[in-house]
Amino acid sequence: MPNVALTPKENLSSFRRIAIGTWRTAYDPTVYGTLALRADKVLAYLDAFRQKTGKRATLSHLMAKAVAITLSEMPDANAILRWNRIYLRKDIGVFFQVAMEDDKTGEIDLSGATIFDAHTKSLLQIVEEFEAKVGAVRKREDKNLEGSRNLFKSIPFFLLNTALDLIGWLSFTLNLDLRWAGIPKDPFGSAMVTNIGSLGLEEAYVPLVPYSRVPLLIALGAVKEEPVVENGEIVAGKMVRAFATFDHRVLDGMHAAKMSKTLKRIFADPEKELGPLPT
Repeated sequence: MPNVALTPKENLSSFRRIAIGTWRTAYDPTVYGTLALRADKVLAYLDAFRQKTGKRATLSHLMAKAVAITLSEMPDANAILRWNRIYLRKDIGVFFQVAMEDDKTGEIDLSGATIFDAHTKSLLQIVEEFEAKVGAVRKREDKNLEGSRNLFKSIPFFLLNTALDLIGWLSFTLNLDLRWAGIPKDPFGSAMVTNIGSLGLEEAYVPLVPYSRVPLLIALGAVKEEPVVENGEIVAGKMVRAFATFDHRVLDGMHAAKMSKTLKRIFADPEKELGPLPT
């Protein structure tokens, strides 16, 4: 059984071939972009959702579905690079970082949870799945993640770079399922999302993680009230900015433009795009 269900993308453009041949690692082809999103309607949608369900739905939950919808409408962006070829993923996974405290040292550690195919799920299903996965991570009950944490703690410092490169090569270039070795199956999904706004930060760009082979990372900033133009008049509006980092070997400005239009469409009418509020 492969680690990730994939099919090779055919008929690459000349630019895509040149881009693949130009850069050797994910350290070089990084592109950054910022998208300003009017957040009044999604915040009202989330507030109504919380009142109706009693569930603590956040922008992170909403972005799981929004990003999954975006990738489903732009399948070329749901891809990884292996053997200098682009492979399209058959599943859509959105990875979220989870902050946790080490029981022994008290140090803040980062782990994560991945929601797969969120575009086919309701927001309520996403919230409940997310709560269950994050709860398991923080209680050290996710056996796969705990296995990988213990594995990395046992690797000498001077071998960390080599070990991470080897795991990435085995997991994605060879596409091997390494759960037997304590490495979770497809742990990072198609895109990574982190909510830096929850930390009080207004803006930040997240670096690409070479061994994850994820070509798209999105950092959500804090919600701010700003002057915006509405029907020719300046009014106060709530804005949130998405700070994107992507691998230019896989994605380019055309992909970014189409995906930004989809996100703006979702934020403009969340009930239509994300589904009606639970009754």
